[in-house]
Amino acid sequence: MKKDILIPEVKGVYVAVVYEHNEIYKVYDWNAYIINDKLEDLEMVLIVTRGYSDTKKTTTFRKKIELLPSKSYTKIEMILDDVLCLNNVFSVTFFKDNTLFEKSFEFRKNTINKAFIEKVPLLGLKGVLRH
Repeated sequence: MKKDILIPEVKGVYVAVVYEHNEIYKVYDWNAYIINDKLEDLEMVLIVTRGYSDTKKTTTFRKKIELLPSKSYTKIEMILDDVLCLNNVFSVTFFKDNTLFEKSFEFRKNTINKAFIEKVPLLGLKGVLRH
């Protein structure tokens, strides 16, 4: 039975954690974004995030996006400095053409930092990117 389940490969969808200036508080924050670099819209995007280590874990956070248009992005959440020392996982599930897609994007502990920053597609900002 399991061999009959087709799990399509996810391409053109990314999660990026961007280091950006907060105009209100005049500080820099880490913010997670989901990016749809596909030519097709994504429907019913479900994102489940959590942080963990051998001794700690965060509360599970869930976000639903009804429609993520092609070549667009949206903010998932702000990431507090306290969880950067944890493994942070963003599990993304969405529909495209009535097919269910699923992929997990993991940022290993201490990899969300300025040493790993690169240009992020579509955002025009710099951050840590997972494909």
